[in-house]
Amino acid sequence: MYFISPPFGNYFSFPKLHQIKGSYTLEPRYGLLGQIIKTLRYNFEYGGWTNKIGLRNKGIDYAIKNYNGEIVSIAILNKEDIPKIVKKIPENMNIEINVSCPNAEKKMIDEDINLFLNDKRKWCILKLSPTCKFTSIDKYYKMGFRQFHCSNTIPVKEGGLSGKSLIPYNKKLIKHIDENYKDTTIIAGGGITTIDDIIMYKDLGAKHFAFSSVMFHPLKFLTLYYQIKKYNI
Repeated sequence: MYFISPPFGNYFSFPKLHQIKGSYTLEPRYGLLGQIIKTLRYNFEYGGWTNKIGLRNKGIDYAIKNYNGEIVSIAILNKEDIPKIVKKIPENMNIEINVSCPNAEKKMIDEDINLFLNDKRKWCILKLSPTCKFTSIDKYYKMGFRQFHCSNTIPVKEGGLSGKSLIPYNKKLIKHIDENYKDTTIIAGGGITTIDDIIMYKDLGAKHFAFSSVMFHPLKFLTLYYQIKKYNI
């Protein structure tokens, strides 16, 4: 299965690709366009895109109204937000919990997130940081999480870095999860621009794949997309 990660999942739809919408917080956080203009840049030093968009969004109520039936990415900025969001969202709403955004003004909350787990959700994914410690993954597993997305952007001084730089980090995370927790589902996302990238992640243990910054390059993305359809990978 293939996913389109935020923010691109908010805007692009293709057959066979599943959109992840978000990320959404309890309350709206305005200023998306301004942050995109001010902070989204291609960084030649890193060889990838950087941004400090910082979870600008219309709030979880908007997501519930417009995206129920799709996967919605949720970010927790305050521990007390958790029971409020749990109460708001439908029990069968598919979600991805973003515990790893590097460019918000505060660290994402990862305590008590097991409250989102239930048998009615097909997807209750944890989106990990590329710098996530193995002990944190072990903690999440013990909480009950079995779906892991490797990974979010790399924390750098300019915000979050996406692209090929993620691959070495993702390899380590995927290998650890696959070797230690055979009953998990791994989504690999980061630096995927070719079929070879997908095969590489698949060989490491990933079962699903997510696209993001490749969509800054329409020709690369469309080439990859039609190869996936042609070869049924």
